Amino acid sequence: MTLPTPHPFQTELNVALAAVRSAATICRAVQAAMTPEVLDKKDNSPVTIADFASQAVVCHSISEAYPIDPIIAEEDALALHQEDNAGFLRDISSLIQQHYRSASDDEIRQWIDRGGTREYSTRFWTLDPIDGTKGFLRRDQYAISLALIIDGELELGVLGCPNLGSKNQNDASLFYAVRGHGAFGMRLDAESVPKPISVAKTSDPALARFCESFESGHSSHNESAQIADSLGIRTTPVRMDSQAKYATVAAGEADVYLRLPTKVGYYEKIWDHAGGVLIVTEAGGRVTDLNGQPLDFSRGRELTQNRGVVVTNGPLHDAVLEAARSVAAKQADPS
Repeated sequence: MTLPTPHPFQTELNVALAAVRSAATICRAVQAAMTPEVLDKKDNSPVTIADFASQAVVCHSISEAYPIDPIIAEEDALALHQEDNAGFLRDISSLIQQHYRSASDDEIRQWIDRGGTREYSTRFWTLDPIDGTKGFLRRDQYAISLALIIDGELELGVLGCPNLGSKNQNDASLFYAVRGHGAFGMRLDAESVPKPISVAKTSDPALARFCESFESGHSSHNESAQIADSLGIRTTPVRMDSQAKYATVAAGEADVYLRLPTKVGYYEKIWDHAGGVLIVTEAGGRVTDLNGQPLDFSRGRELTQNRGVVVTNGPLHDAVLEAARSVAAKQADPS
């Protein structure tokens, strides 16, 4: 598969798309096998198994193609060395060995640990093997997010959102962007033809469609509601887990996504945003923190120079930032 416009990252893109497709296949298999009994018991083991397996196959794919590229990912295999977790490792290995028959337990742990880089490098990948674990357990939205960062710039981003196809006009579940070359959506199957995607043109804040985290622990719903009210928005927000929200804005199905701080001193993790940020910006949108500053991906695992995340279609961005600042000021000085 080739992009409509040639670019210098075609090989990286092909590797990334294949890796995310493989991870999505595994995640779908785990999700399909979840039983009501497991969910009733609030057993998180399915998402734990899928999380580790997803990271293993993506890191392995990246490592085979680019063996010296560091990977900053969410998981490590330390827990899988403990006897109490032997069952988890057995299940993870069983999943992976359906695709890589000769992979041993030790090799699979090594693949997972390839994502253990913590420090910034001039070229590295960042991965969230399953973003939206609670959405995964609800059989709702989750994402596999992969991005390539060079000299602090997002150069390539891929989002696999296996359950998002029915929620957008293009039936797209796989999204990608290369800096300067636009954003595209397609189905997860390898034969699918990518189609350009673009943000909505909404310029009246009162007509904006909000998209926010399903879990209030991830972003302040109360503050979001106040911001929406100050903008005159009356539409009920669309709530979903994961970076599927970025894809939803990029595809023009929503106009605004806010990730508002819920506690002092918390810094967003880069893997929760990198893939989605580039896809939105290449689709014509805008992403900043609450101070209007670009997200800084040159600080290692966390966005330590940023506070909160504001994602919009572009025309609405300044109005949303102003409303967010006004609400924050009133909370700081309620008098």
